[in-house]
Amino acid sequence: MAKTKEQIAEIIFRECEKEGEPVTMEEALEMAEMEIKSGDISHYEKKAEVKKDRKPKERKVDEDKKKILSEVKIVIEGMLLNNNEPAVVTMKTETELSFSHGGNDYTLKLTKHRKKA
Repeated sequence: MAKTKEQIAEIIFRECEKEGEPVTMEEALEMAEMEIKSGDISHYEKKAEVKKDRKPKERKVDEDKKKILSEVKIVIEGMLLNNNEPAVVTMKTETELSFSHGGNDYTLKLTKHRKKA
């Protein structure tokens, strides 16, 4: 059932009066007119986001890098043994080596660059 502008203005006037907001009847009529005009405007609301459980991305092991770093590990271990140092070289994944030399800690990372087009 459609209400007239005056009926809507009367409702607005009473609501404002209850809330203690001073509103004149002209202002209530103006608000009623805006409410009538806004009746055909669509309201777009964002739906509540549902967080998806993310599976850890499966990473492929790069066999080329693994082979290269295995060879480099042997070289570094040999260098450390020749200097009478403990040959502790750890290999993280297939891309990173860590070792100590002369009281300092080192990390060696291997990066494979993409082919240029």
